[in-house]
Amino acid sequence: MTLRPSLTLASVLVAVTIATGALSLQADQAATAQAPLEHLTKEQRRDAIAHAAVWSPTNIPSMDLRAGPQGKGAFAPFSTVTCDYVDEKPSGAAPKFFCAVAPGDEVKVKYGGNNVEVYAEVAATRLLWALGFGADRMYPVRVVCRGCPADPYADTKPKLPEATFEVAAIERKMPGKTMETHSDEGWSWAELDSIDATDGATQRAQRDALKLVAVLLQHTDNKPKQQRLICLPGESAAETDGVCGKPFMMISDVGLTFGRANEFNRSRLSGVNFERWSDLRVWKDPKACVGKLSGSATGTLTDPRISEAGRKFLADLLVQLSDVQLHDMFEVARFGQPGDASIDQWVAAFKHKRDEIVGLTCPAGR
Repeated sequence: MTLRPSLTLASVLVAVTIATGALSLQADQAATAQAPLEHLTKEQRRDAIAHAAVWSPTNIPSMDLRAGPQGKGAFAPFSTVTCDYVDEKPSGAAPKFFCAVAPGDEVKVKYGGNNVEVYAEVAATRLLWALGFGADRMYPVRVVCRGCPADPYADTKPKLPEATFEVAAIERKMPGKTMETHSDEGWSWAELDSIDATDGATQRAQRDALKLVAVLLQHTDNKPKQQRLICLPGESAAETDGVCGKPFMMISDVGLTFGRANEFNRSRLSGVNFERWSDLRVWKDPKACVGKLSGSATGTLTDPRISEAGRKFLADLLVQLSDVQLHDMFEVARFGQPGDASIDQWVAAFKHKRDEIVGLTCPAGR
């Protein structure tokens, strides 16, 4: 009789051990099923890039560049957004912080009247979105942050009951699941030339068009982590095998644009600099269809050669943008501030660059 409790306890311990092991195995299997795309093999990644789209069709004339992308999580232009400070320092050189607009809904806030990325990224992402290229969603807003330091990027202390940022932009990620072999892997621009042979002509035209967009914007800080490979929504069944039915390559950070590309990505030269952007020609060598994009120390795209198919593809998209849309794009991004060029001057400069793209014919065979 004295042995039975001891045997019962042993049996219970064995049962618990088995059950715990089973639960652990189930958890491991669930984790593997839920997140294989964040842990691709090199072969899986190469295959995804070879088949990835970089563009999807939009009805360009109907795109509202002032309102921007709508749906869950959208913010009206210049609305006041109240949020709670998240004490976690983001990466990058531009002033920014994380803030919770609701429980479980944290956003990245770029802020500051002297922060060129607050302006440039709104305009650049609206343009990419309207044309059908991938981009994160940037909303120009006024932010009231509870528990924020006065300048959270420079000094995380002391915390204030409320801090107001009159000039700010909130970032929402483009829908889709990141695909990579390691964290912040991104993709280099040379990888755009890795194209599946079965759909090569169409892919090459669209990928060359994306390169030309980078030239148009003067996307200077084009290191791999500034681009992202994602799996578009709706392919969850395929994800369990580490395979995505709709891989997509997009530019995820276009904060240093509408200036002139330079070696060290200096913000005042690279972002929202009318004189430098408007004076720069699109083509370094028009006869060879070589775009003018000076290389940066961290970048992977320099003076790209563009095919005629790629030039024409982008030209056909750009001509669909109206003057009203271009005006809205620059106005909602807060261009035309005192001391800067006017909105009309920015629109005229954009149209001149568009004419350079539309009016050229690239050599045969490219």
